[in-house]
Order: sequence, then C-alpha cells, then structure tokens
Amino acid sequence: MIDRYLLRYFLAVVDCGTFSRAASHSNVTQPTLSVGIAKLETELGTTLFFRSSQRVHLTEAGAKLVPYARRIEAEFNQAAAAMTGHESARITRVGLLSTINTTTMTQVVEALRHDNVHDQIEIIDGNERELNQQLMRGRIDIALSIVRADDNRFLGEVLKTEGYAMALPLDHPLARQKILQPESLANDVMIVRRNCEVLADTSRYFTERGIRPFFAYRTTNDERVSAFVRAGLGITLMPESHAGAGIVLVPLAGFTLTRSIGILYASHAETLYENPSPIIAAIRQMV
Repeated sequence: MIDRYLLRYFLAVVDCGTFSRAASHSNVTQPTLSVGIAKLETELGTTLFFRSSQRVHLTEAGAKLVPYARRIEAEFNQAAAAMTGHESARITRVGLLSTINTTTMTQVVEALRHDNVHDQIEIIDGNERELNQQLMRGRIDIALSIVRADDNRFLGEVLKTEGYAMALPLDHPLARQKILQPESLANDVMIVRRNCEVLADTSRYFTERGIRPFFAYRTTNDERVSAFVRAGLGITLMPESHAGAGIVLVPLAGFTLTRSIGILYASHAETLYENPSPIIAAIRQMV
C-alpha cells in the first residue's frame, strides 16, 4: 500500500520542477524528499523521473502516475473535509489559450458571480503547446483551447468553430468591403501576431502572392494588437471572435482556414465531461 505522503512528494516535484523547490514546498529537507521519491519508485518498481542538474522530467511511467496521484489526493481531501463538516469550495484550474478573446472568459466569470456559484476558478494563461503540457502533467483540469481532431491525447469537446479575417480600423478605405483581395493590401502596413496558430500559413499566403509588407509591430499580446489596429498603426489577421469596438473584420479571399475552440480535459478530470461543474456549464454556455 502506497503511503499518501509519498504521492504528495511526487506531485510536489511534478509541480515545482526540481527536488529542492519541491522539498521547500513540502516543508521537508531535500534528502528527506529524495528518500521518499526513491521509496515510491521502489514500491512501484519503476523510475518516475529523469534527473538532471537543472530540472527533473517525468518518465513515461511518471506521466501515467500523475492523474492517479492527483485523483487520490483530491478525493482524500474531499473525504477529510466531509468527515469534519468543513467542505471547501471545489477548485477548477482552467487553462486559457492566449489567442482566445479575453471577453469570453470574463463573461464566464460574470455568469458564475451572478449565479452565486461558490466553486473557485483558477485561470492559467498559455499558448497551445504550453496548455497541452499542463494537461499532460495534470497541473490544470481543463483547457479552453484548440480542439484538434487528429489529437487523441485528451478528451475534447468542440464548442464552436471560427474562421480568420483581416482586422482593420473603422476608417480604413477597405473597411466596407465584404471580402478583401490580397492584392488590395499590398501597400498596407501590418502587425504580426506571434502567437497566431496559423502564422506560417498567413505568411505563405501573402508571399505566394508577391506581397511582402512592412511590419510595424510584433507581439504575443492580442489586446495590444487590437489597440494598435484601432489607432491605425497597421492591420493583421485575427480570429473572427476578436471583432470589437473600433475594429472591423473582413474575410480574406481564398483564406479558408478555421479553428475549433472547445474544452480539453486532463485525464484526471474526464468525469467533468459527463458530470459538469457549474464552471464547465458556464464555459459551455458562454463559448
């Protein structure tokens, strides 16, 4: 039988990234924690971490253990709280894709507040790769991110599919067009969204048509992109959901790529798909 403290040591290393930080987090000495991890590996008959001087990395066996360890720890805490009569609010850790409009998640938060939901939500920003890593490690429960049909690592639920369009300020000469021909943008200054999932496709689309614009700004911050588009610094390609005050989104002829936005579930949180918490229900409704 595995002692609970060994699983807590294991999760501390997973979350902290090094044995020294995990020991500090667990309020034990590093030798004590190292002995505990070694004992856990002996009991399981497998190596859980690859050690290096900088960080530790999960082995395949370690990655498989993460969701079970998190589930055991969560259920232990729930059982203890139920027995003492001091049940705490459930916490849902939500990964938020950096290219999703901030308004989407603020509407979720407002809905939870309006409905007096006592469950707590913790929001973690990241790009698609970072959120997938967080899901694999069990550091987040769900991710509001891109759901790809060819990725079977996670249980995924598509909530909406959207295309991309050129974001123009309202006073742009082409702002009233129903569709933009790429040649009409040859003299426009542009802004690069470094975090765009279709950045390579966008670059190829324009270069194949002989369009090589001047780039006035490069950033991963979409709120700044929108602000500079409104101000007239330049134009850029954005997901359709980024339409807002002072900006008009006009489709680009021949650019047909779309993205599917939805919920990805970590393996330890797949039960939330069939038995959604109020937070999951709010995300489904608002997205």
